[in-house]
Amino acid sequence: MRRTPRFLLAVLSSLLTAVATAGPAASTDWRRYGGGDDEAHFSPLKSIDTNSVGRLGLAWSYEFDTRRGLEAAPLMVDGVLYTTASWSKVYAIDARSGKLRWSFDPKVPGEVAFKACCDVVNRGVAYDHGRIFVGTLDGRLVALNAKTGKVIWSRVTVDTTQSYTITGAPRIAKNLVLIGNGGSEFGVRGYLSAYDTATGKLVWRFYTVPPAAGAPADGAASDAVLETARASWHGDFGKLGGGGTVWDAITYDPDHNQIIFGTGNGTPWDENERSPGGGDNLFIASIVAVDADTGRYRWHYQTTPGDVWDFDAAETLTLADLSLDGQNHKVVMQASKNGFYYVIDRANGHLLSANNYAPQTWATGIDLSTGRPIEAPNARYGDGIFVSKPSGLGAHNWQAMAYSPVTKLAYIPAQEVPLAYKAMTPFVETPGGWNTGVDWSANALPDDTAGLKAIRAMLEGHLAAWDPVRQKEVWRVDQGGPWNGGVLATAGGVVFSGNAKGEFNAYAADSGARLWSFDAGIGIVAAPISYALDGRQYVALMAGYGGGYVQYAALAEKAGPRPNGRLLVFALDAHAPYTVKTTPPPPAVVVEDTWTVAQHDHGATIFANICSLCHGGTARSSGLNPDLRRSAILADKTAWNAIVIGGALKSRGMISFARWLSPDDAEAVRAYVAERARHLAEQGN
Repeated sequence: MRRTPRFLLAVLSSLLTAVATAGPAASTDWRRYGGGDDEAHFSPLKSIDTNSVGRLGLAWSYEFDTRRGLEAAPLMVDGVLYTTASWSKVYAIDARSGKLRWSFDPKVPGEVAFKACCDVVNRGVAYDHGRIFVGTLDGRLVALNAKTGKVIWSRVTVDTTQSYTITGAPRIAKNLVLIGNGGSEFGVRGYLSAYDTATGKLVWRFYTVPPAAGAPADGAASDAVLETARASWHGDFGKLGGGGTVWDAITYDPDHNQIIFGTGNGTPWDENERSPGGGDNLFIASIVAVDADTGRYRWHYQTTPGDVWDFDAAETLTLADLSLDGQNHKVVMQASKNGFYYVIDRANGHLLSANNYAPQTWATGIDLSTGRPIEAPNARYGDGIFVSKPSGLGAHNWQAMAYSPVTKLAYIPAQEVPLAYKAMTPFVETPGGWNTGVDWSANALPDDTAGLKAIRAMLEGHLAAWDPVRQKEVWRVDQGGPWNGGVLATAGGVVFSGNAKGEFNAYAADSGARLWSFDAGIGIVAAPISYALDGRQYVALMAGYGGGYVQYAALAEKAGPRPNGRLLVFALDAHAPYTVKTTPPPPAVVVEDTWTVAQHDHGATIFANICSLCHGGTARSSGLNPDLRRSAILADKTAWNAIVIGGALKSRGMISFARWLSPDDAEAVRAYVAERARHLAEQGN
């Protein structure tokens, strides 16, 4: 028998050790939202680096059957990409070829779209032990077989008679799948639920807002802090639910066996209507930690006590180890909606540092002795209009922040979008509908081209590299406007991020120098991921513009019908063909009917406070939803009434508004839209 020489054995041993050190030979997966429990949106892969990224090209693309917003960051498990599109649809796609393996449509009823503040979007799935988990817009949590897409179990997680929705991605902690919900503006009460991954059985629930005054305890994990929470509210706060929904940020901290999650705004925004007499209103606009096994309260930090600006604390929660003042700390970090970057000790919730990463008008800083913001005069708009920067759209919103343990920098998709806050006087309650207590007519857009140009010039978006130890910006790059994509950082020294114009860019992580760009032809809001198969590194991204800003701002880009969204996958030296077709918008519909000034003004008020959410401020649609100025229905009073009052298009999301509007109100709205259509025909804007 021939023996293998010892030197060859040594060489083979070295090669095997090198492969083992590099990770699995066949694949390096992306199995968790954010890449791992730390939710750093960081990839350890290095093949695509600052030297090679210029060779990046499209490997393949997959076109979805929707032009609505695509916000999901896919997962990659065992050679399959799992992602979601609008209406909570799930797709399993071969990660090498782009071939569809299976899809799942939960068949969400069209009328549920009314309950969604910010489009019929979904931010992704969770994976655990051969199961894919998705939260649906109508409030279900569904477990699917990862190989076949067949339903394993399904649970309704909300009271479906109320305006709850789910748009966020579930998270996994040990043998639990965690899911929250949305709907704070619509009069619901928020909570986080933990279900057994195998059976779908509810294990625990933590309510973020106490039961209404006089109501019994919930029999939930949150009962332990019920009295503390209740003491921070006043008046009949439970009438409209209170808000505080857990709609996005949920992170498992294995070092302390706890779940850390962020909560949304209170309902209504105006605290005078929500909790007369003030109070911190626990646990809205807060970062909360609970025991992973039981859901029992550990600690909380409230970023915006008694929030009145829609400053959710639901943005990316990233876990890291930082050295601060010579001491090592296990921290959770957030670039919060309110414009401050928080570094918090995750052992006890103690605020270690905070600084503004974006311009402020509502506060001058954070008092580190109390952890509370130092508010500016009239910031709570008790005395007329207050223009706040940042606004409820956030200095940073749900779009993922990334953190690199290599550069020790966080990468924030930041923006500057001011908003004029004015209390709605008197407050008109809209049961089951949009309830902010803010008069949106204060944000009416000007008609003249120069005025619109001036407004657009105020809207800024950039990618910022932030040093969380020094609480200081290191570099920034302009992204041409707000509402841009989430971020991916890599060990190759590259940071990837898309923008509203459809550019997918790669930047040097240490300097911000742009190294590469791809024109997707579709605006981007989602975060990229990276994975490897057979030794080849890929970068994957969902391209499809949508979400709250797009629905009612209509200022970030040219309006018009949108192309279908895509899943784009890139690799070095790839050259797949790619085209995106766009169509021009139809002309304005000029209506010859006449109305009184009173009708027009009444319609303008209704439109600003009810219709603009979906159809755009001053009826300027972004193209995500129908531009009513260009709709043939506008010229037909009977057809208009059949839709607005009769609900003829409820299957498409346009429910009947008879609960809140009379036929005369609907006609007043038509009068206003007709005037806006005539202006479009004459002025072109």
